[in-house]
Amino acid sequence: MPGDRPQLSEEVAGELRGRIMSGELRPGTRVRLEEVAAQLGVSITPVREALLTLRGEDMVELEPRKGYVVAPLSKQDVLDLFQLQGNIAGELAARVAERITGAQLDELTMNNLLLMKAVRARRMADIEHLEYLFHRKINLVASARKLSWFLHTATRYTPARFYAADPGWREDVRVDHEKLLDAFGTHDPTAARDVMTRHFTDGAQLLVKHLDDLGIWD
Repeated sequence: MPGDRPQLSEEVAGELRGRIMSGELRPGTRVRLEEVAAQLGVSITPVREALLTLRGEDMVELEPRKGYVVAPLSKQDVLDLFQLQGNIAGELAARVAERITGAQLDELTMNNLLLMKAVRARRMADIEHLEYLFHRKINLVASARKLSWFLHTATRYTPARFYAADPGWREDVRVDHEKLLDAFGTHDPTAARDVMTRHFTDGAQLLVKHLDDLGIWD
């Protein structure tokens, strides 16, 4: 159906973002439309549209006679992206600590319990989805539409599948979420900001180490 095309191209763009940010697609690697379409089981059209989107984000470049290639990605780029995410998310968390109700805290706590069950069972798809829902609910409680939109835009560059598969990250999520819920429960905006910001900046260090190990910047 024609109405499905934009959503499909966004899904393809999300998949390619994750591959680029996790190092599966290295800087300078040619991205072949037909190959990506075959891998994802889609037609060429949404792949072409996705690459146009990623070109606008400086994730890929269009080179004459070569086609699309992955754009350069430095360590500082990764750190900058996650620092931006952490700053925005920290501000939202501080606002949540000041205004969250008991019912909202109960809902977040229940969501976190479901997430921890998925973590223990190593259900990767559920971990990705429930982690997304946990942070989405926090952003809704903050009631800051524009700031939340900026965070949503920035977090598109987070390779969620990579994190869900990492045992160290899964343990960090358990600890960070407990501290965050405690800060919300005591209405402590400073603690909430610190925990949330560190949640993102620690994630940056984990990703940088992973990319270092892959030799992305050799």
